[in-house]
Amino acid sequence: MSDRLKELRERSHKRKQLLAQAFGVGSPDDLKVVLKSKEEIKESKAAKQSESEGTSKKKVRRSSDVTAGTVEKEEGEKKEEQFETEEIYTDSSAFLKGTQSANPHNDYCQHFVDTGERPQNFIRDVGLANRFEEYPKLRELIRLKDDLIATTNIPPTYMKCDLESFELSELGCQFDVILLEPPLQEYQRTQGAVFDKYWDWDEIERLDVQSVAAQRSFIWIWCGNAEGLERGRQCLKHWGYRRCEDICWIKTNIQNPGHNKSLEPNAIHQRTKEHCLMGIKGTVKRSTDGDFIHANVDIDLIIEEEPSYGSKDKPVEIFHMIEHFCLGRRRLHIFARDSTIRPGWLSIGPELTSSNYERDRYMDFFKGDHDLTTGCSEEIERLRPKSPVPKNKQIGGPQRGQRGGRGGPPRGASTGGPPVRGGRGMGMNRGGPPRGMRGMGRGPPRGFR
Repeated sequence: MSDRLKELRERSHKRKQLLAQAFGVGSPDDLKVVLKSKEEIKESKAAKQSESEGTSKKKVRRSSDVTAGTVEKEEGEKKEEQFETEEIYTDSSAFLKGTQSANPHNDYCQHFVDTGERPQNFIRDVGLANRFEEYPKLRELIRLKDDLIATTNIPPTYMKCDLESFELSELGCQFDVILLEPPLQEYQRTQGAVFDKYWDWDEIERLDVQSVAAQRSFIWIWCGNAEGLERGRQCLKHWGYRRCEDICWIKTNIQNPGHNKSLEPNAIHQRTKEHCLMGIKGTVKRSTDGDFIHANVDIDLIIEEEPSYGSKDKPVEIFHMIEHFCLGRRRLHIFARDSTIRPGWLSIGPELTSSNYERDRYMDFFKGDHDLTTGCSEEIERLRPKSPVPKNKQIGGPQRGQRGGRGGPPRGASTGGPPVRGGRGMGMNRGGPPRGMRGMGRGPPRGFR
């Protein structure tokens, strides 16, 4: 209990430090000077009210002596006073209220309009380093998985090719994970990214992705934030995948605050996000296919700084998310660039400057069935979040052929253990997708704190 109280006091002290920094005072002890008590606020309101009554009485006395022009002037002054803010919010209770408060200090939308600083800039613990700071088990799980992935990764492999004429089936391999990063015209309009060739969605859909997709596999495709959301779904369906999640990249502008200078045609709002659709192929259940997927490890949001104008880079976190989720070692990156080459992946695309891919040498990394996945240590299996055990698979439950009338156990038979709640709706039902990599996101909350 004492440890818990100590932890709560430390958190309270941190909040006071942040509040002191927001009000521009030197230490949390000086907050008493800036933040008034409720009694002081009532007294100040009463003083203001008495002053306003006194001034109104004086105006009434002078009204008989003024001319018509002076009356009009006073009426104009009254109208201006109506638009002025009568209260100044300095009370800490008002500051700590929710976003519905009238307190301007907590109005992130108005702050964005005034300064160009996006509301997502103020979300805490968004980086990979400090995201699980308050969750030691998840932090240890991520560390162990990263170590395992690093030891099982193949060397960086890449091949420069023209995807318009190159047949993907010539790779001679089926992949567990496929990531597409198509050069869309949208990126040129909104981010100033320049590509040798811009692909439209009809050309992307004609890629023979299904020929390199394993029987059970996953696909991720960056699709922008406009028409690509619908066309990307059509591509997944054409390639034999079912959309199961939408990874959203929320772009911050901490380093370069301001409003977007380039907007989409006919757009009203400034778009500060980008989508990556995830698809699943085959029958994969997270409750039974723990050798191939580990759900509930990461979340389905990426909050990262927007790259500089003209950059083509996507967040590196998407690779970590894919590698943590799917244990398959055969990974393909289509439309790769020199900056995206990384261990464990085969990168292909026209913007690569060289090649080191040799088909026979590449296939030697996956000779046996045990070489197709990264495997899992006992400690990772113990730490990773899992789906609840289904009712019909509980230890000591009724066996097949022992059921009594109406599906119950025979008379006098014992189930051999206490009843355990099942996991209805928690797994991939009927071979469908997990309930999102939202399923991946039951870790620490990621909102405003």
